[in-house]
Amino acid sequence: MPIMITGSTGFIGRHVCAALTRDSHPILAMLRDPDGQIQSLRASVDKLGGNSELVSPIAGDLDQGGPNNPDSLVSLTSIIHCGARFGWQLDKENARRTNVGGSLAMAGLARRHNCRLVSISGFMLENTGHLEQLGVYGETPDSVDWNRVYRKVGAYEASKIEAALQLRAHSREQDLDHIEIQPATVAGHSGNGELDPTQPLHTLLDNLRSGKLTMIPGSPDHWLPLVAVDHLAETIARAATTDRPPSRLLALDPGTPNLQGLLAIAAKAFNRRPPKYHIPIPVLAALLRIPGIPALMNTQAETLHFLQPTRFDTSATDLFLEEQKLSRPPIGEVIYATANYVQSA
Repeated sequence: MPIMITGSTGFIGRHVCAALTRDSHPILAMLRDPDGQIQSLRASVDKLGGNSELVSPIAGDLDQGGPNNPDSLVSLTSIIHCGARFGWQLDKENARRTNVGGSLAMAGLARRHNCRLVSISGFMLENTGHLEQLGVYGETPDSVDWNRVYRKVGAYEASKIEAALQLRAHSREQDLDHIEIQPATVAGHSGNGELDPTQPLHTLLDNLRSGKLTMIPGSPDHWLPLVAVDHLAETIARAATTDRPPSRLLALDPGTPNLQGLLAIAAKAFNRRPPKYHIPIPVLAALLRIPGIPALMNTQAETLHFLQPTRFDTSATDLFLEEQKLSRPPIGEVIYATANYVQSA
């Protein structure tokens, strides 16, 4: 039975398709334009070491509730929901329609097929201090003032938080086999450093390379947790195909250095001096509220929420990785390879 994937043409989705087909799992890729997208997706899967012959298209759109013809679906092993509307300064209603509504539609489809749902949220769902500052306590979505959350962190992060809480509540009510993957900021491939230009780390490194990043945001305790995209894809693939994985997996490398250390590693690849001095997050946030400054600095205020001093407990994920014989690639080498890729791109 196949595994259905949303967001299969995205940076993470392509790697997930490659990881699954490499292990001989057939894929149903939900695409808005199957005829126009399938050949490019198959080429990407082959390039990443997968087997494109195992990738089949199915027409569908998250904004329209999923597959165009759900009755035509055969039985599914699982649904991997990588699809999302990503970007800064998103329109709230569009973000909610795709990220919240689309997620609940995939949960309904998984329930209908009595199969596992693997959804992608984010590492900030494990930062309880941050969530409580937003007024998010516990896991009851109906008790949250979502308008306040959207105002404070922007539509992308808010809609991902809302989607995660709604999915958790729905899964409890429906007794759904639901695995939530909580990725850190995605770094490049552990081998060649390849990173999609739309990824936030690419923007950060490009700002360093071009001289736009002259001070280190935050304090020496602030960091940007990372995960190599190929390691993340393997983790997602195992979560979809393994018996009884943990209900939540924090896909985050706890060995990621603080932001100063990250930038120092990248600066070596760029043959530049790394920034030495810090700028407090509230000061930088105030600067980014001045018209024209975000464009000049190539930075949006929404990105600052992901820079935190909080460290995370990855013990449950560590155990899962050990059971699956999956090792995290050395994150310092991943950062350097990613910076090299950005330099040559």
